[in-house]
Amino acid sequence: MRLELGKIFIKDMQFGDQTKVENGTLYINKDELLNAIGGDDRIQSIELDIAKPGEETRIMPVKDVIEPRVKVEGPGGIFPGVLNKADVVGSGKTNVLKGAAVVTTGKIVGFQEGIIDMSGTGADYTPFSKTCNLVIVCTPIDKLQQHEHEQAVRFIGLKAANFLGEAGRNVQPDEVKVYETLPFAEGLKQYPNLPKVAYVYMLQTQGLLHDTYVYGVDAKKIVPTIIYPTEVMDGAILSGNCVSACDKNPTYNHCNNPVIEDLYERHGKDYNFVGVIITNENVTLMDKERSSNWTAKLAEFLSLDAVIISEEGFGNPDTDLMMNCKKITAKGIKTVLITDEYAGRDGASQSLADADKAADAVITGGNANEVIELPAMKKVIGYLEPADTIAGGFDGSLRPDGSIIAELQVITGATSEIGFNKLSATNL
Repeated sequence: MRLELGKIFIKDMQFGDQTKVENGTLYINKDELLNAIGGDDRIQSIELDIAKPGEETRIMPVKDVIEPRVKVEGPGGIFPGVLNKADVVGSGKTNVLKGAAVVTTGKIVGFQEGIIDMSGTGADYTPFSKTCNLVIVCTPIDKLQQHEHEQAVRFIGLKAANFLGEAGRNVQPDEVKVYETLPFAEGLKQYPNLPKVAYVYMLQTQGLLHDTYVYGVDAKKIVPTIIYPTEVMDGAILSGNCVSACDKNPTYNHCNNPVIEDLYERHGKDYNFVGVIITNENVTLMDKERSSNWTAKLAEFLSLDAVIISEEGFGNPDTDLMMNCKKITAKGIKTVLITDEYAGRDGASQSLADADKAADAVITGGNANEVIELPAMKKVIGYLEPADTIAGGFDGSLRPDGSIIAELQVITGATSEIGFNKLSATNL
């Protein structure tokens, strides 16, 4: 598959009379957007706001972050199987409003939501402090079931990103990048002397409200399978979960997975990037055994020399990570793991809930238990009250002056297990 991603760089975002992109600014007609995303009788009200880099603004609790994009040429449409037909995406041309994002918030369902600060200490930990964010505050009707609430907010966010993406349909991109993966047999002939490498992409599927969607299908219901990397880049995988904010993969991250982008950068140079194996993170032992068995089987079927495995979440999924690692390694295939750590506030505790000697090449996204202090902000979009109850918060996290003391896991994307974060390591 060959995908051309046209990047339209957005440097500013404003409300205006017309929804359009002009000279690097995304203008948004509020009434048109509300008309496009409204109409769900499960939602009592929708408010729109804008948060820009450097502003003294806090967004919380954050549900999802989505990048506006539009399918310009080729099969399928944006968010296939959800907003459009379940056609196979990953080829043709897609335009992306790079630097813009849709953020959903409000009285959101779970306690595992996050914070995005546009300035101050918190901004140093989240990549979304650098995007121009259209923030959608959703207020549900009384006594709405949690899964219904989550679905309503999820669809509102996706519809908004779809609506804004249309503004880039006829805009000449500032940059075009081409990504291509050949069918397996053809790819082997192209680079027969390079090691064959694939990416094992673990998707959060631990139960109700811990869901990820593949072409609109809840990934709990799938067995591991092979997909083209460009399908992921073209919106085939969407977030619907409320795992801890620091290592949740919002929809934005799935479409911009840096593991996939980096593998493409070295494809044909250092190795042959043959594709992506997607697998889930279920909770029963039988489901874990089934999925890890299939993942190892597919890696062997592709005659791989090495895989990169990324996790989403922590605790229970650590077992899935280790099962995948052990079984793939047992096939004679080298593994590199990407995870994060919950090593205690002093960093002295066991980093993962499971471990194995086969996991001898591990990359960390950081320690989510590290305690940070977030200064008060002049403006809050959403609600401060969840600060004491969201994962990483505790009684007294929210101080009387509006500042927050909490663990790093409250920050959206802070310890991303696909590397979509701002932390790094240095040798001292």
